[in-house]
Amino acid sequence: MLATRGLLPRVVIDASHGNSGKQNEKQLSVCTSIGNRIAVGDASIAGVMIESNLVVGNQPLQPDRALVYGQSITDACIGWSETVATLDRLAVAVHARRLPVDVPENLASQPAIA
Repeated sequence: MLATRGLLPRVVIDASHGNSGKQNEKQLSVCTSIGNRIAVGDASIAGVMIESNLVVGNQPLQPDRALVYGQSITDACIGWSETVATLDRLAVAVHARRLPVDVPENLASQPAIA
């Protein structure tokens, strides 16, 4: 659909909300799935949106109650350690996608078709 309108067919995938059923811990498996697609060469994925904060979960805004520093007051988030691990795995997937594809020797010596 994007290509038919002259746009690059690339998307940013929201690992939260609908893809995880708004359950913050499910973002980890969603990101694993996205990473697997990236690692095998899916070039249509331009990025990932993750609900992340320093402290896992979320907290309500209540009068006379102190807020926990680094914890969301809106959507529940994965915590810092999960974020770091997830970003590391996605970085490995991107690196794998950027590796040159092995071309069999008999094909590598063939002249390019003009």
